[in-house]
Amino acid sequence: MRIRIVDAFTDRPFAGNPAGVVLLDTFPDDTWLQHVAREVNHPETAFAHRLPEGAEADWALRWFTPAVEVAMCGHATLATAHVLATTGARTGTVRFATRSGVLVATPHEDGSLTLDFPTAPITPAELPDGVAEALGAQPLTALDTGPNLGDLLLELADEKTVRGLTPDLRALGRYSERGIIATARAEDPSQGYDFVSRCFFPNVGIDEDHVTGSAHTALAPFWSDRLGRPALTGLQASPRSGLVRTEVRGDRTLLTGRAITVIEGELLA
Repeated sequence: MRIRIVDAFTDRPFAGNPAGVVLLDTFPDDTWLQHVAREVNHPETAFAHRLPEGAEADWALRWFTPAVEVAMCGHATLATAHVLATTGARTGTVRFATRSGVLVATPHEDGSLTLDFPTAPITPAELPDGVAEALGAQPLTALDTGPNLGDLLLELADEKTVRGLTPDLRALGRYSERGIIATARAEDPSQGYDFVSRCFFPNVGIDEDHVTGSAHTALAPFWSDRLGRPALTGLQASPRSGLVRTEVRGDRTLLTGRAITVIEGELLA
């Protein structure tokens, strides 16, 4: 079977967020899926197989970090949709059956893809004792992102503070189910983005995620409310970096980005 490594939310290789993508006839046992994800050792590996006509979706899709299966992943969904589109396995819009419901990916003529994801139900939260020390910065605002994400969203003073974070990753794991999203308004929106973020997920085996589509289902409504516009662009300021175009439509959030396949090979095990 073929395995591909796809860089998502970027238009150039060795940037964005890498994901393994494996297309299957059916899902093998979970132990094998987890072993493959651990071997690939990227933030997520996506496994997908075609569903029969008349099913609720076109393909079944699951995501594994090197440590655990996760309930939602944006960049690996984008990577899978890119593989289906570029290999001809699926043309046009594709519906994925996932643990987070049916997720839709739509390709565009310019090569970008748009994901239709549920908007995270962000709610104000008390700032836990010790989180500022673990993060290395004093948050202005704290929000819970709901059960699909399981993150604590923290607004920081400015973009420079977000970029300069060097958190105590082990300590951060105490404060949420998956991890911490740190964000701030863009210092100069003329650079092509409206807000910045960084994501730390030590509880699922990812110290810092490179570009997190799922986090933008919380970032988009937060910043759309602050900035007064439904359509925004977020820059995830990790070392690899990447852009996510967002648009809030009530209980759904559209995430648009590009992807590029950098490795294709044969999985022998």
